[in-house]
Amino acid sequence: MENLEKQLICPICLEMFTKPVVILPCQHNLCRKCANDVFQASNPYLPTRTGAVTSGGRFRCPSCRHEVVLDRHGVYGLQRNLLVENIIDMFKQESSSKPAPERKEEMPMCDVHADEKINIFCVTHGVPTCSMCKVFGEHKDCEVAPISSIYQTKKTELSDGIAMMVGNNDRIQGIISQLEEACRAVEENGRRQKTVVCEKFDQLYSVLEAKKREMSQKVTAEQEEKVNYIRSLTRKYSDHLEESCKIVEMGIQTMEEAEMALFLQNTKPLLKKIADASSTAHLDQIERGYEKMDHYKVDFRKERKALRTIDFIQDEDDEDEDAEAKEEAQIVSAGDVVSAPQHHPPTQTTL
Repeated sequence: MENLEKQLICPICLEMFTKPVVILPCQHNLCRKCANDVFQASNPYLPTRTGAVTSGGRFRCPSCRHEVVLDRHGVYGLQRNLLVENIIDMFKQESSSKPAPERKEEMPMCDVHADEKINIFCVTHGVPTCSMCKVFGEHKDCEVAPISSIYQTKKTELSDGIAMMVGNNDRIQGIISQLEEACRAVEENGRRQKTVVCEKFDQLYSVLEAKKREMSQKVTAEQEEKVNYIRSLTRKYSDHLEESCKIVEMGIQTMEEAEMALFLQNTKPLLKKIADASSTAHLDQIERGYEKMDHYKVDFRKERKALRTIDFIQDEDDEDEDAEAKEEAQIVSAGDVVSAPQHHPPTQTTL
């Protein structure tokens, strides 16, 4: 019977369940009055009317901390546990039919009067004491009350305090849940914003890469044009040199001619060829400094300074796509600081 009685104790009031007994979704039981006290402590701002809750709410089971969600009927919408109520009735009947066993209660004794039991409560000092202390001792001028009445008052106060703490714990648990949700939201928003920032930088990289290719192509185009021109001049001079070498060989052969008449016949056309070969007036010559390419100058000091000042904007509104396209166009134009004069074909000069 003692073990059964322990199973019929309400975790809120610490007394045997008082009917009606309600069963929570987690299968734990509470006195409906205690359940209502816990619910009111957890939801102090819900509107009530004559003690009945007019809107739903929630609280946590004091035994397992499971969250109980109530509808507009409040705790009166919870199902009654008729089995537990019947067991309570049977237990009370069984307890009343049997003679109560003599219980040897160990009553605390007074520290001053060793033979006196503590049986009254000093309201003035807030401590239990004995009758002798009230009559002859230090509490003779104090206000006292029966210890049983103070016992019930303090027990009710403790029960209300426990209910309030349960409600406070529920509110704290709700705050913790909100903080955890906020933490997850911050992490998710941080990942999303880092992705956006990386995409913006990738777009900037693509603009710089495109501009680098464009500027490099300009240099490459003039480089190839100049190289091709110089190579064409080289071929012309090589052909002229080869022709001159042939004339020299012909002149050497003519010098070895012993017959004077034949020598004189060959000398006239040979001298004309030598005169023509000695002139390079028909060959072009590159200008001085033609090989230089340093007229393609760049100066990115302003752009480098601007890049170092990149930071987040204060306006939280999304950027308009047209404005973004305009901004990218400005970046491209700012990066184009190449000073490339118009290329003119080389001037023909004579040696």
